[in-house]
Amino acid sequence: MKISCLAIDDEPLAVKKIAGYIQKTPFLELVAQCRNPFEAMEILENNEIHLLFIDINMPEMSGMEFVKSLTIKPYIIFTTAYSEYAVEGFEVNATDYLLKPVSYSNFLRAANKVKDLIGLSANRQPSTITPAINHMFVKSEYKLVRIDFDDIKYIESMHEYININLAGSKPVKSLMSLKSIEEQLPSDRFLRVHRSFIVNLSKISMIDRNRIIFDEKIYIPIGEQYKTSFQTYIDKNFIQ
Repeated sequence: MKISCLAIDDEPLAVKKIAGYIQKTPFLELVAQCRNPFEAMEILENNEIHLLFIDINMPEMSGMEFVKSLTIKPYIIFTTAYSEYAVEGFEVNATDYLLKPVSYSNFLRAANKVKDLIGLSANRQPSTITPAINHMFVKSEYKLVRIDFDDIKYIESMHEYININLAGSKPVKSLMSLKSIEEQLPSDRFLRVHRSFIVNLSKISMIDRNRIIFDEKIYIPIGEQYKTSFQTYIDKNFIQ
């Protein structure tokens, strides 16, 4: 099995060099190369990535900020032109860091370290249960915003945007589809009830004539094609 890799660097020559190193290393596989963390988000969502080679200094969002935002972290090898970032890199459990300009010998040394760790991990029986994920991160106005599932009341589609309506704070607007965020939500806690709405089932206070009512007297219609799935939920939780 090859180690699947993602290279992230805003400098074209730097990311091209790392990508080239990955491609010439027999036990590594290059999945993609990205110019910023925002491009990398989609790759990580749709592919199993074992190892990130990521630059620390990037505009809008640093490599360090991006790694800290990840709920499930691959192995991390930071690349940087500044040696003082090494300590901070190890604080987020980075496997290694490479000082630019990166030589292939140093690259291979760091890659072999990950190879050894993956080999150890494959031969070791799991000793703990992975905790349930109770939050996600969404991009909003060039920032990654953490959203706790418990805080979500409902999510509304606004054409090319969605509005994530939260208890106790302002809504978060994000450029994504309702379908894409639906795939990230736990299906036992959230349900799509209309082509424009997903609701947090635990936040519903009342149901009246095919409308869901929240505490603030917000009325959400139940769409015709979603009535069956919603009725199934009601039947399971209805006490006579």
